[in-house]
Order: sequence, then structure tokens, then C-alpha cells
Amino acid sequence: MTANPHPFSSLSPEVVIDAIESTGRLSDLRVFALNSYENRVYQIGIDGGEPLIAKFYRPERWSDAQILEEHRFSLQLAEAELPVVAPLADAAGATLFHYQDFRFALFPRRGGHAPDLGDPDTQLMLGRLMGRLHAIGELEAYQARPALNVQRFGIESYQFIAEHCIPADLHRAYVSLCEDLLRRVEQIFREVKPRTLRSHGDCHVGNMLSRDEEHCFFVDLDDSRAAPAIQDLWMLLSGDRQERTAQLSEILEGYREFRDFELREIGLIEALRTLRLMHFSAWLARRWRDPAFPMAFPWFGSERYWADHILELREQLAALNEAPLTLY
Repeated sequence: MTANPHPFSSLSPEVVIDAIESTGRLSDLRVFALNSYENRVYQIGIDGGEPLIAKFYRPERWSDAQILEEHRFSLQLAEAELPVVAPLADAAGATLFHYQDFRFALFPRRGGHAPDLGDPDTQLMLGRLMGRLHAIGELEAYQARPALNVQRFGIESYQFIAEHCIPADLHRAYVSLCEDLLRRVEQIFREVKPRTLRSHGDCHVGNMLSRDEEHCFFVDLDDSRAAPAIQDLWMLLSGDRQERTAQLSEILEGYREFRDFELREIGLIEALRTLRLMHFSAWLARRWRDPAFPMAFPWFGSERYWADHILELREQLAALNEAPLTLY
């Protein structure tokens, strides 16, 4: 008998239902898979109640202690009345549950749509929310969760791609480019000397739900790490330099109502973007044995993909040498 090809091969609908019912809830047997790659996430019908969201954690990614630290942060945010979808606790206060080889957590279902990040009122609102989130995030430090740093996101990602993925005819160009990029990124981090705090970590539009013009929920703190505050702000920016300057100015106007912001961190934006690009390619490569990934990212790994990736990184090298954004 061959080994299972990926960690979720035995997570059948029956196992999902049995896991949920092991917490004392009675399912109405409706299971709807939601869009997720790193973990497996389902909407579960509950007999006589509102549906719940169940997240089954990818085995061997986070330790129990790391998951529970993220849960504690989410619950602290919810207790402070921030609009965060926090895990549900049982009567004993447990938020992380075990069934067979899987660990999972349950969340209330929240509906909504992606916020309009181009709207100044939305930018101001998100800035206020991030200021409040970071004010709580800096009250204590993560002990088990890793930090977002150049080693994990840049060096280890580049080394994995160079060793396992990049085509032979592009290998030299890729290695030389990444070494230049990482030297520049490390220089920027040394110059900025950022402080870190507990952050959302992956604050893009797909991890926010807008209920109306005045309310927005943050979802999925699964990638929460110790990171500079700007990590949770730069992914809210888009467009040309003038547009990004206007957006950041509006966001920081709201942010500063609740927390000071160290302006020198703006100089980290392109360095953090570079690390994210490198980490994303390595993440896809490391997860390729999971059948969900080839189906969702069929373009990954082709000669064209790597050529385009190298071009994108060359553009980042130029961006790293540009002056940082300045506020209005």
C-alpha cells in the first residue's frame, strides 16, 4: 500500500461530520467546502441552529501552541469589540479540537463582500481598525509563532526554488537576481530597524468582509505573525505611485487616531512585497503534492511562469532602489 499523497486524503465528508459531532453539536449532514488551499474549510449545517464554519488545519504546519496563540489574539481582539471572526470555545474554554489525525476549530458564519479599497471612506475605516488591532497586538508578544523575516520568507524560499524548481537554463539568472534582491532587502531592514508586533499577517482584500459601508470584518488570522506594522497596511494599496500615496495617507489618518505609526516603516513596503513574491512561489512548490494546488494553479512551474517570475523580481529590484512613498 502506498502512502497517502497529501495530508487531507482521508478527510472525507463523513469524517468532517463526525469531527463536528465529537464537539457535542448535531449536524444536519450538510457540508459545503469553501475556497481554501492551506487548510480545509467547510460550512457545516447544524440541526436547529445557524451553520458553522469548520477549519481543519494542515498537519505539521503549526504546532498546537502556535494555533492557540493565534486563537488567543483573535479572542482578545473580539473582546475589545474589533470586528474579527474569532474561534468558538466550548464549555471548558477550548478552541482547538482533535479528531483522528486532524485538528480543527469552529467559527461563526459571517456573510459579506470584499470592501472597496479604492474608496477613501473605506480606507479611513480600515486605518482605524488596523490602528486598534495593532494597539492590542503590541500588548504582548508571540512566544511560539515565528516572525516574518528575511530568513524565512526570502532566503529559505529562494534556496528551495533554486534547488528543486527553477529550470536549468534560468538557474544562474535566478540565483544571481535573488542574491542581489536579498542583499538590498537586508540592507533596508537594517536601515529601518522596525519593531514587530502581533499582526494579522495576510491582510489582503480576500481576508476582509464588508457588511455595509460602515462595517468590515477581518477573517482568517491563520498567517498571523510578529511583523512590522506596515505589513498589515501595504497590501491595502494599489495603482500608481500617486494613487498609493493618497491611499496610504488616508489609511494612516485613521490609524493614528488609535496608535502612533513610525513613518520610517514606509521604507519597508517594497522589501516586504519582494519577500511575499518569493515566499508565494516557494509555497506553491512546497504544496504541489496536494491535488488542490495543481487544479487551482495550473500555470505554476512552466518555463513561462519562471521567466515571468524572474521579470517580476527584476522589477522589484528597481522598486527597491526608488524613494519610499511620502504622505500628503
